[in-house]
Amino acid sequence: MKKYALTVSAIAIAVVSRPAPASADKLDVVLERLQAIEQSNAQLAKENATLKARLNRVESSKAAAPVVQAAPGRVASAPASGGAPASLKTPVVEVDAQGHTYFEHKHGAPLTFYTPGGEITAYGNLDVSIDDTAKNVGNLNLNGATPPVGNFGWMPAISTNLSYLGVRGFQHLPGMEANFLYQLELGFDVSATPGLKENNSSLSNTVNGAMFNRNTYIGLGSSEWGAVKIGKTDAPYKTSTSAFNPFSGQIGDYSVVMGNTGGDNRVEFGTRLDHAIWYESPTISGFQFNALFAPGQNRDTDSSNIAAGESDCAGGNVPQSGGNLPIACNDGSFSNAYSANLSYTNGPFYATVAYERHQAVNRQSDITAIYGTAALPNAYAQNLFNENVGDEDAFKVGALYRFATRTTVGGIFEMMHRYVPADLQFQNERTRNGTWFFVSQELTDVDSIHFGWAHAFAATGDPGQHNTSTLTTIDGLGTYGPNDNKADMVTASYKRKVSPNFTWYASVAATFNGPSAHYDLGAGGRGVTTDCHDAFGADGGYTSTPHCYAGTTIVGVSTGASWKF
Repeated sequence: MKKYALTVSAIAIAVVSRPAPASADKLDVVLERLQAIEQSNAQLAKENATLKARLNRVESSKAAAPVVQAAPGRVASAPASGGAPASLKTPVVEVDAQGHTYFEHKHGAPLTFYTPGGEITAYGNLDVSIDDTAKNVGNLNLNGATPPVGNFGWMPAISTNLSYLGVRGFQHLPGMEANFLYQLELGFDVSATPGLKENNSSLSNTVNGAMFNRNTYIGLGSSEWGAVKIGKTDAPYKTSTSAFNPFSGQIGDYSVVMGNTGGDNRVEFGTRLDHAIWYESPTISGFQFNALFAPGQNRDTDSSNIAAGESDCAGGNVPQSGGNLPIACNDGSFSNAYSANLSYTNGPFYATVAYERHQAVNRQSDITAIYGTAALPNAYAQNLFNENVGDEDAFKVGALYRFATRTTVGGIFEMMHRYVPADLQFQNERTRNGTWFFVSQELTDVDSIHFGWAHAFAATGDPGQHNTSTLTTIDGLGTYGPNDNKADMVTASYKRKVSPNFTWYASVAATFNGPSAHYDLGAGGRGVTTDCHDAFGADGGYTSTPHCYAGTTIVGVSTGASWKF
């Protein structure tokens, strides 16, 4: 009623105090001002109601606390000796500038909570599978080599795949248009006991399941200029095409071929880089850019030392991973690393181009393996050994499209190159091209099927190890005949999303190696991989010397479940 009385009074004053021609104009102005005041009051009332509701929720939670009953004969809260009751202190509720209380749950995000001027989120993934894989189901051409020792056929296994826990968050920095960013992430094994990473051919000093052994960093970020972070992370070369890999962590993971220069169960281009600093740009008109630099921190110019501050050689290697003397970081260890990508997104279309370079990559163990001894026989062999340290890089371009039929198709073309002199090209298995194609179809809101095919083209050369027997001699100098180290991997998977967090999957995959190729099945996140090695001398550590057999056909089936939050 007050606002109506105020309106009438204003009209009366305007009519009495002004001539008739101008009164209408002034009346409109007064009414507009009154309307603005009413709207402002309504907004303030709304904000006050919101804040009051927050405080009521806090008070309600305090009221729900159990009431302590006083002992018979005295007043509750009074001292045991009698006297006046003690005064009760009302706790102060801290509310930040956005009206949020400390650790208030964020609506719509199950594990995100407000902190004063920021947020904190817990996340993770638990993935375990039951597998059955065979190291060879075809006709293995031994070329005169000793047959494999132990079980080279089907073997069941239980594997933990890409399981991790982490927390990430941000805090606003007063007086700055930026936030402090942080993430702490650790990997762990559900099905095996944590310990040093050891397989049948090497022993690593890295502890499996150690605190924060995965993507962990601190940094500064803004929606205006992007983010700068420092720590360890999956390189831009890897993350740029992660959406192309619906088999991540499964036996058909595209990392069996993509980013994997020579085969085996490791990935040179498409991995995590330690002691790194990187920049992530904001998205501008669909374009987004990432760039990373990781200093080698290696005191030796040929990268044969363990990097300062690290527990193993760079690139996922260990000092004895070459399987040959001398024992050093000489089977792919590198110095400085650079990685970058540029992507473009427009609705259902995504495209990216990525590049990564490793400097001073040491592969001297390939030379000692050719001659079967650390004591090289002549000056030519010694020169090959000295020369076998060079840069390696990789370049790829990829595109995918999501159709209205809920079908996603995509492909990648990749080129990898090792820069070594002409006299080393005969054994250069690191220079090659590769392709990947996949198609995914959502059958229902919870069911989907996926198919993939990876092809590794034949490399420039081949070290001629294992059972390939391609080494010939000319005047006592090592050289090689033609090599055929191309390979194909095909894979299929069915997934059912039982709940927003829980997914069940079943997969089948096969790797078809050329006569001198030795690509595995399960690289890139699998807890249990199936590779070329037999059981000979496979007791782990520095003395482990299992034999690798090229030209195998590796097949596997798997079913598992993951819980992601």
